Amino acid sequence: MRFFSKRMSLGLILGLIVTTAAAAQAPTVPKRNPADPATWPTGRAAQYQAPDDVAFRSVSILSEGVRLHGEMFTPKARVGQRLPTIVMAHGWGGTASGFRADAVQLARAGYQVLTFDYRGWGESDSRVILTRPQPTLPPGRRFTAEVEAVRGYVDPSEQTQDWFNVLDWAAADPGVDPDRIGIRGSSFSGGIVVYVAARDERVKALVSQVGSVPSSPPPGAPNPTAAGARAQAARMARGEVGYPEPGAQVVGALIGAPIGDKFLRWTPGDDAQDVRAASLFIIAEKEELFDNRPNAILASTRVKGPVKLVTLPGIAHYGVYGEKREEAVNLAIQWFDQYLK
Repeated sequence: MRFFSKRMSLGLILGLIVTTAAAAQAPTVPKRNPADPATWPTGRAAQYQAPDDVAFRSVSILSEGVRLHGEMFTPKARVGQRLPTIVMAHGWGGTASGFRADAVQLARAGYQVLTFDYRGWGESDSRVILTRPQPTLPPGRRFTAEVEAVRGYVDPSEQTQDWFNVLDWAAADPGVDPDRIGIRGSSFSGGIVVYVAARDERVKALVSQVGSVPSSPPPGAPNPTAAGARAQAARMARGEVGYPEPGAQVVGALIGAPIGDKFLRWTPGDDAQDVRAASLFIIAEKEELFDNRPNAILASTRVKGPVKLVTLPGIAHYGVYGEKREEAVNLAIQWFDQYLK
């Protein structure tokens, strides 16, 4: 995977919560891996206690046949009402558990909040692949097979489909007002929400914080990552290599390997021109993982709906999860209050 050059890693390294996901545990406890719940000493939904004024429940959502783990937060005084709803998911290597404090803050502001884990991450099920060729298909299309669970990799194609399927689920929930849906993404998912909003008219407002939102390079511009990425994709297509180990670290400290050449086609900045939802972009003044100018700043000039760009002063990328977390969530609340209430 060394073909992911500095250009790609800085353009696509947008993972969140990796500091939490990689935190060292006691010597007898395996290092926490967000792709492997067996390594979690705490953090599962079943162990979570929401504040007294917020109702919490776990939900299951099917995305292309894979069960996704979702977490719903509702202001307790408004359970049973149809509320404006915010859907959120983390970015590279992050899980729903890392967004609980944000979800509580949004729920207290009067929103139904749904967070979820991507397939193969957190408490969601794995995608499975056959380890041997499929036998002749019997009547009923059911057969017994050995499969391999693939987890802890980063595939923007699959993760965007998870978003669409979660939106489908949410829009049919009796507690969700389908005409008042907002989405919020951070870092890598800060680009995903642009891609999703460009294609789903149910999204009325979006918040992209410290988001990587790459665009296509100019025509004819050389891409030093392309040859290596396509060579890796060819090896996968020919069965010479499989999926990486769950939670592999091949791009800096980020947990989860990118797949084949899929990131060569991941250009959500190109889709910003089709976004008509009200769009708030929050960036870190001292962003160190990528250049804000060809990412969120450029995307903010392309969207067609109401737009606002806010710079959080004095912080680098991960400051949005630390000293500026509450401020960033309050900015999102103000934006959603303006366009969803």
